[in-house]
Formats: sequence, C-alpha cells, structure tokens
Amino acid sequence: MFSSTQYDAGFTSSQLTQSPSTAKSRDALGIVPVTVKQISQASLSSSDDKSSFTIDGAPITNVKLVGIVSDMLEKVTDVSFVVDDGTGRIGCKRWLNEAFDRKQMEAVNNGMYVLLIGHLKNVRGNTEVVAFNVRPVSNFDEVTFHHVECIHQHMLNKKSQQISDSQSHVSESSQSTPIKSESNGVHSSPPNQFSMQMSVDGLKDIDQRVLEYLQQSSSLAQEKGVHRDDIARHLKLPVEKITQSITCLEDEGLIYSTIDEFHFKSTAV
Repeated sequence: MFSSTQYDAGFTSSQLTQSPSTAKSRDALGIVPVTVKQISQASLSSSDDKSSFTIDGAPITNVKLVGIVSDMLEKVTDVSFVVDDGTGRIGCKRWLNEAFDRKQMEAVNNGMYVLLIGHLKNVRGNTEVVAFNVRPVSNFDEVTFHHVECIHQHMLNKKSQQISDSQSHVSESSQSTPIKSESNGVHSSPPNQFSMQMSVDGLKDIDQRVLEYLQQSSSLAQEKGVHRDDIARHLKLPVEKITQSITCLEDEGLIYSTIDEFHFKSTAV
C-alpha cells in the first residue's frame, strides 16, 4: 500500500508541502486534528457563514484528517473523494487551481491512506471537507499518532470548557452570596478568588475532603491527575464512596477527568 516514491511522512502541519501562493495565508489559521465522527457532531457557529463550525465548543478553522480514500472522481476543475477513518465516512473535494494541486492528487489512489488538511463547509445541509493539502501516508504510525492527537485535543477542549463554566458559576455565586468576614461584617466575595471559591458551601463532608485533596499543590502538580484509588487510600475511605463524590464534583464542574475515567484533577488554577 505504501510506496517509497510517495511523499515523506511528517507529523506536524509545518512539515507539509504547500503551494507558495497559499502557504502564507493558511499557516496562521491553525490546524486542529479531528475524526470524521467529531466532524459529524460539529455545529455551525453562524447560519450566514457556511464554513464557521465549532467542535467541543471550540471554533474550528482548518482541520487535519487521516483515513482511507475511496470513490475518487476527477473532473477538470476538481477531484472529489470519500475518506473513511474508522469512525465514519465524509465527502472531500480538492480544487485543481494550480499545477501543484494536480500534481499532489496524481499521487493519491483509491484504497490509500492519506493525510489531508482543509476546512469544513456546509453544502446543502451536508458537511464536507474542502482540502488544500492531500498526501499519501507512508508510515502507518501516522494513523495512530493522528488518533492520539485527536484524543489530546478533545481533552484540552473539554478541560477548557469545564474551567470556563466553573469560573462563570463561581463568579455568579460570589456576586449573589454574601460571606461573613472575620469582623462579623458582610461582604461579597471577589470574583477573582477562584481557588477560594472552590470550597463551596453545601458539599457533603466526603465531597469536601476529596476536593481539598485534589486542590493540594502536590495533587495539582501531577500532570496526569490523581487516580481514584489513590484518593481512597489517602482519605481511608471506600472506593465506592470516592466514586460517588467524584461524580458529584464533576457535575458541579469542580473537577475533571484527565487521561482516563479514573484520574482526576481540580479545576482550580
């Protein structure tokens, strides 16, 4: 499937060959690794702009996709084809505006893995990828790497959204809930005291203890988060109780899962 004459493998967008006339404008836009399933779940940001999408709550300009090509149809002005990445199938189009475009597509055949970069477009209610860079995959590690990139990007977007929602919730609470000071006076909690507001009233004792443990500097310093079983051992509580507290704290937006469903970190920053 892979030929030594195909384009060299590469892992970053900066390594992809681009047309001189388009590289300058496209490099600055940012490229997001995605799967076909994520694209199918993307939403239009604006009804007026058919190429303005959001995925995981984040605006998307250009996307990177890796999959198998099929149903290629070459015309004078463009080449249309389908890409299947194992999560779904999506229609793609490559306009043949320059000799560079035509030369790239000559190296692509049905049944071949390709890496493509382009932007999403809504065409008569269907989302398709308008590609401006397509090349064969010469090393299957690129396929695996791409899916890892998609997972990583999804987790970053999820974390960012959770922190944003938590900050918004805490800010609203701090503006409406008076807190007694040491002098028995009453004042509103400053909206910028985010980490202090994480110890909110109304949490159960176990929930509070789990949250306080995850807010410790040693816990926050762990890049992968703290394993659920480690929390249980530290607090000397049954794993079942810790799991219930984690569910509650996640629902409140106070913690989030990291590398899997067992590692967690506090949203405090």
